[in-house]
Amino acid sequence: MANFSRLEVAEVMKQTGLVPLFYNGDIEVSKKVVKAVYDGGARLLEFTARGDFAHEVFGELNKYVLKELPGMIMGVGSVTDAASASRFMALGANFIVTPVLREDIAIVCNRRKVMWSPGCGSLTEICRAEELGCEIVKLFPGGIYGPDFVKAIKGPQPWTSIMPTGGVSPTKENLEGWFKAGVTCVGMGSKLIAKNADGNYDLAKIESDTKNAISIIKELK
Repeated sequence: MANFSRLEVAEVMKQTGLVPLFYNGDIEVSKKVVKAVYDGGARLLEFTARGDFAHEVFGELNKYVLKELPGMIMGVGSVTDAASASRFMALGANFIVTPVLREDIAIVCNRRKVMWSPGCGSLTEICRAEELGCEIVKLFPGGIYGPDFVKAIKGPQPWTSIMPTGGVSPTKENLEGWFKAGVTCVGMGSKLIAKNADGNYDLAKIESDTKNAISIIKELK
């Protein structure tokens, strides 16, 4: 079961402003990447469960995090149904992220007081998500909508907390656009956790880019 309540998770998202996204089917590779973002100052990671046996990898990865990386909050993304959400929560997922708004997922997460963040693309979807108890809404795909969309949403709904995912990079220019528009945090995947020309992860660069991104976000908040 989750070690952090949904309110605790939301607060850490607000404080750090960054949620790295990552998936790899190799448990040893996954451990190294999670440690790299952790050493860079990230305190959350969304494991985007897009491969076969992803739940087995996440289960082992979360055991490693609980033992070796104190304070690291592990969640699972790309969850598309309530059964999958329940499976990952049974493996200790502290938050669930979905590409679309699914009320069945909201119900099972709320039942266990686990934070869930649904992918929304309209004000109507955002309103419905908040009615279902969502603390921080995922704007997806963020690069399609852009910061101007966030500004438009925050006008009539200044209370709405938004996390764009997709189209976010660890540069000052990109982050400044999002945070000046009023986002609460950003989700960042391949632009932060990228492979080098050899097809391997540059762990030192991942750690450095994470540290720099968090520093930039801190200045912007």
